[in-house]
Amino acid sequence: MSSPEAEFEQPAGPVADLPAVAPQLRALRRRASLTLEAAARAAGLSPAHLSRLETGQRQPSLPVLLGLARIYGTTVSELLGETVADRNAVVRAVDMEPTAAGGWTYWQAGASGRGMQALRVHAPYGTQGDIVRVHPGEEWLYVLTGRLWLRLGDATHRLGPGDSAHFDSLTPHRIAALDPEGVELLFVHTLLQSPTAALCLGSTTGDMP
Repeated sequence: MSSPEAEFEQPAGPVADLPAVAPQLRALRRRASLTLEAAARAAGLSPAHLSRLETGQRQPSLPVLLGLARIYGTTVSELLGETVADRNAVVRAVDMEPTAAGGWTYWQAGASGRGMQALRVHAPYGTQGDIVRVHPGEEWLYVLTGRLWLRLGDATHRLGPGDSAHFDSLTPHRIAALDPEGVELLFVHTLLQSPTAALCLGSTTGDMP
């Protein structure tokens, strides 16, 4: 069985739709006063693997970027080095530029500098490998198109367009797109108030039906 790291990370190289994130990853980790070992442990990565991300030898996927953003108390946009001139209440569709990472695509759907991060996400067909997420905060998702498989603790759910889920992020959770075309959803999560709060990534024996 492949490891979560191998499942989601892409070798470094010409990736036109993903900015170079290595300098930001290192700078934001240091700003959060986290050692490489502590940050890697919180993200469920090995120190060597996180080091490869920070030196540009590997490119992180969107799920890994979301996890690191929570740990560092920031947003995916800041991890990618994107700047927002003003913290406007309204985000226009024309300003929502797609960013792709590891097969996932997202559009920033909310302003930076808030206590929540809002994204429109396209998740590819299949599962997140063996990754199970457990971290402080709350998550809310709403299915726009496609069908979503959601595992919350010991329960599994199938969600279709118009269905939503709102749950405590300390509940172990995992998602998967059930259709070959993938699934598109709105996704909102709270950012960690403390950059040293724990985020655990582990494995599960609950397979997608």
